[in-house]
Amino acid sequence: MLENSVWRQYNKENSFREMLAQYCRLALVDMIEDDKALYAVLKAKLTKKELRLFAMDSASMSDDAIKTEFAYDDDELEKAKFKLYKKLKQDKVRLDFRATNAYSEDI
Repeated sequence: MLENSVWRQYNKENSFREMLAQYCRLALVDMIEDDKALYAVLKAKLTKKELRLFAMDSASMSDDAIKTEFAYDDDELEKAKFKLYKKLKQDKVRLDFRATNAYSEDI
C-alpha cells in the first residue's frame, strides 16, 4: 500500500501516521484509520513541495540534502520547515485528519 507515494521514496515504512500525530497533536486513535484515505487528506492539504519536504525531513535526511533537492539556502530551508509545521498545527488542517470528519462527509 502506498508503495509509489512520495512518502515511500524517502521512508522505508508507512510511518506518516505517527509523524502526523506528533506534529498535529492528535492521538493515533482519533485519526482516519485507512492509510490511503489519511494519505489522500495529507496530499490535499499540503503542496507537492511541502509533502516532499515533510517526507524528507521525517526520514531524517540531512539539511544539506534537502537544500540541494529544493535549491534552498539555510534561511529558506528554515522558513519552509517553519511554514510546513505551522500549517500542520492549524485547526483547519489538523482536524481534517480526524476520523469523525471522514465519517461525517460520507453521510
